Amino acid sequence: MIFPGDVTAALPRAHGEPSSAATIRSTPEDFVVIEDLGYAFSGEGEHVILTIEKRELNTLDVVQTLAKYANVKRMAVGFAGLKDRVAVTTQSFSVHLPGKPDLDWSRIESDSLRIVSITKHHKKIRRGTLRGNAFSLILRDIDAAKESIEQRLSQIQQHGVPNYFGAQRFGRFSSNLTKADSWFKGEGRRPKQEQARMMVSAVRSYLFNQVLAVRVEQGNWNVPLVGDVALLANSRAQFHVEANDDELPSRIALDDVRLSGPMPGDDSRAKWPEGEALALEQNALSDALAHFWLEQLRQRRIERDRRALRVMPENVSYEWLDDASLKLNFSLVSGAFATSVLREIVTI
Repeated sequence: MIFPGDVTAALPRAHGEPSSAATIRSTPEDFVVIEDLGYAFSGEGEHVILTIEKRELNTLDVVQTLAKYANVKRMAVGFAGLKDRVAVTTQSFSVHLPGKPDLDWSRIESDSLRIVSITKHHKKIRRGTLRGNAFSLILRDIDAAKESIEQRLSQIQQHGVPNYFGAQRFGRFSSNLTKADSWFKGEGRRPKQEQARMMVSAVRSYLFNQVLAVRVEQGNWNVPLVGDVALLANSRAQFHVEANDDELPSRIALDDVRLSGPMPGDDSRAKWPEGEALALEQNALSDALAHFWLEQLRQRRIERDRRALRVMPENVSYEWLDDASLKLNFSLVSGAFATSVLREIVTI
């Protein structure tokens, strides 16, 4: 199966086509990300915690560096989430070193890797255990009037953006999807555990994006349908949307309740939509490729889940550096992509 180089390029936008293109990542310093784990480290325990600023390195590059220097297996190194390569990002890693002497971690520093702080903790940092990320981005080569860009920013602050998975989830030239499809068909060698995890994640993300795209096209990506699975903010609670729930639209507007789309898998405890919402999702995933992938996910007993259809950027601020360059700051919850915000402002 051959996929477009960027499977997100044609996804519909909630706020219409942007009036300008822009260049991002002219340099890594134009894309700064700081991780927010949402909790403090204890200062003691068997896990050394290194908060690291990296430049033009991805997260797994750092994991390999830490494991090799500490002479431990890669599984002994923990992190909360994957960060971009073409960026300057700050995130924390845990290295399990029970009973071992302290190492001189400064020896791993380079032009691409700087240690911000070192402490200890009693637990490994687990994937997904973070509150979110703060972004400081510079958009260059903007050729639209400032007023039109600022109007977009106002709309996004008020209404949020579709919570699409960004292109980086699917790999360079969508390679994660191509490899996953071949693996599912029994072609080639079985991928290693980390590779398999990335492929499965890419497939589920692609299917979610397909459902969300239909809802954006229909204008109901943030309008409740009967049978929708709604998520209570800052909670794992889920409930079905019922007819004549007059309070729900205002709760959605306040981001107290979030409508959700599918992260497909087997029959787990996660709720599944009913009625009108179920029909929409089934229709959005009715082609042969989706059917094949859905069955493969079930066979591999991947636990299904739900994901919010909308994300609300927080702490939004901006500054015009010149008539064609905009510095934009905002924060996103865990799992949300900065590029999904940017594509609603400019074409990138």
